[in-house]
Amino acid sequence: MTPTNLPSPNMITRILSRYRPRYVRSLIYMLQACEYSMSEYLAWYDRTKDFSSVERRKKLVKTPKVYLLYLFAFAIVIAALAFTYYAMLFADLDFRIIVLACVVFLLPYFLAYAILIPLALVKLAQIPAELFLTAQARKKLSSHKALKIAISGSFGKTSMREILKTVLSEGKKVASPPFSYNTPLGICRFINQLKGDEEVLIFELGEYYPGDVAKLCELIDPHVGIITGVNEAHLERFGTLQKTANTIFELADYLKKKPVYINGENEISRKKANTTLRNHIVYTRGGAGDILIQNAKSNLSGTIFRLQIGNDTFSVKSGLLGLHNVGPLAVSAHIAHRLGFDKKQIEEGIGKTRAFSHRMEPKEDKSGITTIDDSYNGNPDGASAIIEFLSSLKGRRRWYVTPGLVEMGPRTFEVHKEIGKKLAQAGIEKVVLIRNSVTQFIEQGLKEAQYKGEILWYEDALVAFAALPHLTVKGDVVLLQNDWPDQYV
Repeated sequence: MTPTNLPSPNMITRILSRYRPRYVRSLIYMLQACEYSMSEYLAWYDRTKDFSSVERRKKLVKTPKVYLLYLFAFAIVIAALAFTYYAMLFADLDFRIIVLACVVFLLPYFLAYAILIPLALVKLAQIPAELFLTAQARKKLSSHKALKIAISGSFGKTSMREILKTVLSEGKKVASPPFSYNTPLGICRFINQLKGDEEVLIFELGEYYPGDVAKLCELIDPHVGIITGVNEAHLERFGTLQKTANTIFELADYLKKKPVYINGENEISRKKANTTLRNHIVYTRGGAGDILIQNAKSNLSGTIFRLQIGNDTFSVKSGLLGLHNVGPLAVSAHIAHRLGFDKKQIEEGIGKTRAFSHRMEPKEDKSGITTIDDSYNGNPDGASAIIEFLSSLKGRRRWYVTPGLVEMGPRTFEVHKEIGKKLAQAGIEKVVLIRNSVTQFIEQGLKEAQYKGEILWYEDALVAFAALPHLTVKGDVVLLQNDWPDQYV
């Protein structure tokens, strides 16, 4: 072998990373980060070269499932070593060489695929329990007297849920699944914990594949629907925006003549809404139904506007940042008004709305620097909303920190270039880009729009976060837009 054909040090390091003691931990972390989706895990494994650096942004969370996977993986390793030891003692030379070669070269790859076996067995074992749980939940919910509100959309479901819950809690007993529990199993567990005296139930409907929303509608049987919008989020799974839109609008198809609120500021939703139907209520920052919104303004202290319902007009203030929240707030006011809430209840309910965790959540440190945590915002509409908000802040230096968006599928290039153009048009002074497979397109958009600010590149988000305190000064606003999961490059 000539020197030019020798493996590079990087290649050797990558090969040896499969033999590190933490290799099993890396595999289990990859599964957990993919939410135990076998297809996503295998795709990540296939494109990973160095297994010493897969656990970077987050850490493995020890759960019973993780311990089960550890136990299974180490059982395989012990069995392989025991068989090798036996072969070395009693087998002939040729068989020893074959066994040793197989263990050394194939065991890491065998482990990577064999670790899926207990997951598959657990899923099979859970099927009867899940069927029972679903039947029990459907029966319990069918006799529940609460108003059931279902929310579907590519983005903004959790924010809409929390706005509704806050406002409607002023006059009703409201319950909803915690966090982003929007799958059949998560929703069933929530239903089976209900006390029965709830007056309003609010559900997020997760959409991962065509038919998902329709199945959840059959389980919940909602009375009111809200469609927050359709965009490229999860486009990798759906393939086309048309399939995405059709799946999300399964909620409107199910409700038929029952009321459905549709986000009119989202182009795809607006076009798909059937405005000839009285039950389709298109909402915007101008209002919803017979509610009129006027003089809406937003800054770092919140959002204010005038709300008119019939002959009643009054001023309200929300702790939410950004004019894109005015439409959802109008929906909450419209539903509350239909439920018989008075002016004071609606006003106080909207006044209690605050920024949600990691969703345009502002924090000012003792140095006078405001950081807006928008790390759970991973969609184009959300990015546009935050850029619009930043552009409205005058007299401050603004920083936009992003690794880009994931799962944009075939529209990855267009989406990110458009973000760059909007940043340039908004005049954002500093754009911090985390180097990966998509941020180069943001840079291209910035340059095409003749961006006059400064672009700063970092190889890693944590390094960028560590550098920011040394670069920012009092009065600066730093926006942290989206998180970049370890499974993406």
